[in-house]
Amino acid sequence: MSYSMVELITAKRDGEELEPDALRWIIAEYTADRIPDYQLSAFLMATIFRGMTQAELAPWTEAMLGSGDVLDLSYISKPKVDKHSTGGVGDKISIPLAPIAASCGLAVPMMSGRGLGHTGGTLDKLEAIPGFSSHVEPAAFASQLQDIGVVMIGATERLVPADQRIYALRDATGTVPSVPLISSSIMSKKLAEDLDGLLLDVKVGSGAFHRSYAEAVELASTMVGIGSAHNTPVTAILTNMEQPLGNAVGNANEIAESVLVLRGEGPPDVVALTRAFAIEMLRIAGETDASVAASRVDRAIDSGAAYDVFLKLVERQGGDVAAIEDLSRLPSSRQTHVMTASRDGFVARCDAYRVGVAAVRLGAGRATKADIIDPGVGFNILVTVGDEVVEGQPLVEIAFESESRLRRCLEILDNAFEISDDFVGPLDLILGEIR
Repeated sequence: MSYSMVELITAKRDGEELEPDALRWIIAEYTADRIPDYQLSAFLMATIFRGMTQAELAPWTEAMLGSGDVLDLSYISKPKVDKHSTGGVGDKISIPLAPIAASCGLAVPMMSGRGLGHTGGTLDKLEAIPGFSSHVEPAAFASQLQDIGVVMIGATERLVPADQRIYALRDATGTVPSVPLISSSIMSKKLAEDLDGLLLDVKVGSGAFHRSYAEAVELASTMVGIGSAHNTPVTAILTNMEQPLGNAVGNANEIAESVLVLRGEGPPDVVALTRAFAIEMLRIAGETDASVAASRVDRAIDSGAAYDVFLKLVERQGGDVAAIEDLSRLPSSRQTHVMTASRDGFVARCDAYRVGVAAVRLGAGRATKADIIDPGVGFNILVTVGDEVVEGQPLVEIAFESESRLRRCLEILDNAFEISDDFVGPLDLILGEIR
């Protein structure tokens, strides 16, 4: 059946429930280049305000999933478990987590995304490694997953192509923070991976797309429900995104921080979440004893096994292994600027949203679909909420290339930090979970 896109936009704008065939038609026609970006943008914006009912979300997600190929990983004997984050500032957890899980005996066919809005993307960070390719041919995908237990790729023209295109359009049109759009995007990619289980990191706070706990619970519950409908066990862990994760915000510098975690170092918050997520992935895969799971994860890091898997991952996907072994070979801007504390006191706030927007202005993210990311720019955040500081103490080091971009960055970064006379305790990392 043929539909009028204008009529469907109007119906969604007015709050009408669209029939399943109409939603399937939209996905099929847009993927076939018969609906222009401006019309789908209008539909996505109407969805931001009107949402989707469960009767709409199911066929929309199925259409996304069915827009291309679905992997058949039945030949993999290991438990196939993946992880996905809804997006955060400084969130590089997937990068050390995937090789840790693989070195513990899981198969991790990780399909990741690029930065959305003020949040960074795993693919953008991985591609800061010279030569690294997020595109892996099907035959190479199969052999790599079998050999080392992990592949990290993006959506392709053959695998969930509708999401690849809509994902980029949402980023450039202010249509990211929507439960149905986020959940269908994530779950269509993950269900295409033929998984035995999935871990979701659902961010909550100023730097997340859902700032309230109730909204995050709605998103998490929706995705757990989609997984259940497809007989795929899903655990959603709700984590704090009031301040950036770790010290590094950018691309190449977040790779460096991820490597430190794999070497048994790294910031405490990144280490703690990576470890907690790895333990949960083992639980999803069938390890019922939490202490055994924890020991397996610790041994993978301490022995260097997880780091070795990451080196193999980089090599198999065309990356320069020497840049991982010697982190000074990663891209890095030579110009730096240091922002300091304006007064004595305690760090009461390090606003993740403002830090994320400032990073985009600096060139570490995209303001339009066509923008090219500079992998060498970014922030090294030197304080965290609860730290005591004195006037003039460095708060953040900024690596930059353009003076004009630096000025635009500082316009918003200056207001990201709040110094108070009163001590504010450290923030909880994990806020809840839904199974």
